[in-house]
Amino acid sequence: MFKSGILCKILDFWQKGLAMAIENRYDIITRINEYYGRMSKGQKAISAFIYDHYDQAVFMTAAKLGDTVGVSESTVVRYAMFIGYNGYPEFQRDLEYWVQNKINSVQKIGAKYGKSSQSEILNSVLQADIEKIQDTIHNLDPTAFETAVDIILEAKSVYIMGVRSCEPLADFLQFYLNMIRGNVVLLKTTSVSETFEQMIRIDERDAFVGISFPRYSMRTLKAMEFANDRNAKVIAVTDSVHSPMNLYSSCNLFARSDMVSIVDSLVAPLSMINALVVAMCLKQPEEVKENLKNLEEAWNNYQVYLNDEINFIDEEPMLNYPLRKRSESEENF
Repeated sequence: MFKSGILCKILDFWQKGLAMAIENRYDIITRINEYYGRMSKGQKAISAFIYDHYDQAVFMTAAKLGDTVGVSESTVVRYAMFIGYNGYPEFQRDLEYWVQNKINSVQKIGAKYGKSSQSEILNSVLQADIEKIQDTIHNLDPTAFETAVDIILEAKSVYIMGVRSCEPLADFLQFYLNMIRGNVVLLKTTSVSETFEQMIRIDERDAFVGISFPRYSMRTLKAMEFANDRNAKVIAVTDSVHSPMNLYSSCNLFARSDMVSIVDSLVAPLSMINALVVAMCLKQPEEVKENLKNLEEAWNNYQVYLNDEINFIDEEPMLNYPLRKRSESEENF
């Protein structure tokens, strides 16, 4: 019986390992990410189309995909072989498998939460978010975090970009950075050419913060590439070392962002950005206090808020974190 139990465990472990290997084998997007840095301009164009229009690409022949992207059919075939396939048919089968998994995610959610009460769903999602924050803390690189703080504070201008579900993260960072320092540019556009127009003056004295999580934004990646080519200091806020956003960044901040449902979980990335803001405030508190004081005077002069809503200069909420409180309490002793 003892041997039988061990055998069952070994068999179960082997089956799980095999299932994981099969899943990784068909993860075509991960494979594209791994090869992206060595791709030619035409191959990158194919990757960009697959990232943004995978639901269309899955039904296209090599000739149709090439015509849509603006490359030859042979280029598409060579692209499939470049990322490790025997030919385009095998590439297309893997793409189809990946798309089916994406589409079936709604069905998986129904199977997981279908019979759960609303409170159970709430508890499950919140617990999953807690785990993501804990995982982010566990894998945090303190040196990269400190470097990012210094880069942003010392840069002449800071450019920030995040699109689709990452747009609120970029808005949040830009809003608070504007209180801490000047010359903060939030890139907002649906056009790659307009993005370049907005950052045409970027140079080695500037910093660029690119925020992107799966599905990765090709617009953000191209902007990071442009910033890197202009010798700006590039910071990537993304999910892992496998992210293509790392290709053009000199400083990488990783925050876990898995799919809890059909919606991206951005709790950990937001916490990472919040920590950046707090760290910058603590590094130059006098400048922050002066900026907030000027803002309060402007709000009072132009009646932006009611008087009872303006109270955070005295309270210094952005500086009132446990680190500061502990130091003050220690002084009292």
